[in-house]
Amino acid sequence: MNLTHPFSLYRRSLLSAGVALGLASLLILGGCGSKDQAPASTFVLIDGATTTTADLKGKVMLVNFWATTCVSCVKEMPALAATYHKYKDQGFDTVAVAMSYDPPAWVLNFAQTRQLPFKVALDNTGEIAQNWGDVKLTPTTYLVDRQGRIVKRYVGEPDFAALHQLIEKLLAQS
Repeated sequence: MNLTHPFSLYRRSLLSAGVALGLASLLILGGCGSKDQAPASTFVLIDGATTTTADLKGKVMLVNFWATTCVSCVKEMPALAATYHKYKDQGFDTVAVAMSYDPPAWVLNFAQTRQLPFKVALDNTGEIAQNWGDVKLTPTTYLVDRQGRIVKRYVGEPDFAALHQLIEKLLAQS
């Protein structure tokens, strides 16, 4: 006789519901064909300057949500820097948005010691992450076209070869 503990059934049903919700949110927010406008955002950079999504319109833009305590985020930073260097002279820009729970001193130290070449912003209130689809998982990265539309959302480290192909396609469009 196969008896299953009721708690195990409950855990399995919660896990199934969580997976279903996760897949639904990926389909809603991260579909390949997503052409939603990027939310109007003001990024406060670690040097005290600000930039907005409106300032970056006309460029292909990568917005990366990350944290200094996120192993995958730290691992992908050199590839993000290489991507920025490869395309920056062709109308490409990057904003790395540190999550609200990331201590600003840690973010500043990380950016300086690794000489991050792109804009690094602090999301002290969590408002930017909220506006970009309630980002909770890091890294989460958005690719935005010249018209300010979200073309792709990546949860986790992107396939950089495929990302580069998509960036090149977007840069070729006027």
